[in-house]
Amino acid sequence: MKTYKIALIKGDGIGPEIIDEAVKVLDAVASCCDIEFSYEEALMGGCAYDITGDPLPQETINISLNSDAVLFGAIGGAKWDNLPREKRPESGLLRFRKELGVYANLRPATVFDELINASSLKPEVVKGVDLMVVRELIGGIYFGEPKGRDENKGWNTMVYTREEIVRIAHQAFKIAMTRSKRVCSIDKANVLDVSQLWREVVTEVACEYPEVELSHMYVDNAAMQLIRDPRQFDVMLTGNIFGDILSDEASMLSGSIGLLPSASVGAKIGVYEPIHGSAPDIAGQGIANPIATILSASMMLRYALGEHVAADKIDAAVKRALKEGYRTKDLAQYDAKEVCSTSEMGSIIANYAAK
Repeated sequence: MKTYKIALIKGDGIGPEIIDEAVKVLDAVASCCDIEFSYEEALMGGCAYDITGDPLPQETINISLNSDAVLFGAIGGAKWDNLPREKRPESGLLRFRKELGVYANLRPATVFDELINASSLKPEVVKGVDLMVVRELIGGIYFGEPKGRDENKGWNTMVYTREEIVRIAHQAFKIAMTRSKRVCSIDKANVLDVSQLWREVVTEVACEYPEVELSHMYVDNAAMQLIRDPRQFDVMLTGNIFGDILSDEASMLSGSIGLLPSASVGAKIGVYEPIHGSAPDIAGQGIANPIATILSASMMLRYALGEHVAADKIDAAVKRALKEGYRTKDLAQYDAKEVCSTSEMGSIIANYAAK
């Protein structure tokens, strides 16, 4: 029996609730897949600041680096918005990504047939959508130097090195090889010098993957095409700021941000987390949707641990729960047979995953 060490960072708001349900499902699927998990909790975000004065204690970094993967909830809230920037939960998250070397953010957007009416787009537009945004995560304009501001001027630098582009491109092409073998690289090469380098390097890397079809698209057109015809995309490869915007746009194709997981991977330890925030307004009420976190645990099994059978079981369990009409409050208006609490939805999915 294989044992995996998982760092749990529950965070703020609904983070603890949704992580508890993901652990419930992981333990259920472990029982029938000859694996087990050893968990160690670590602090991060506003709760970490309240206890230690630091949104990212060194102990959390150490625990994470000594684990096989990190399962992450959510951080932040209005309570900490007025702290100095370096003390805010979001600053801790950026440092965390740097410390773990997670340079690739994987954001799938899948439309479940059972929830096709939840999307704000027409069913005939979104039916069958299954795409993956591969976003470069620790470079580009969010991290480039110089940056700063004075009373009359603010400035940031968008910069990418050849090495940074090569490694994120390889991630995208490798993922495409497991899917429909199509990569669309998103840039602004008609205006930005950095995007011209991006396009050149991605084209070079594509030569190592002759089975994968590569196309290029300007980011403004890509934003339009995601709404016009999202099924044209398989893997979307892009830089940090463009990926930040496009992945949020893609997330809404499904109709609920509570359904969508993500993975941040790189040279060291991967971080698996739902894409929604900490939702402090509903924390503690037992109404948060845990599916995005449960599917993040599935991505962890697949991409970090290579446990594809267990990941498939979780994915199938989620689809079965939705097909049979179980919904959390955010989805109650869409063909709900039964409206479930956070814990009830986790238990239903765990029961199906164990079979």
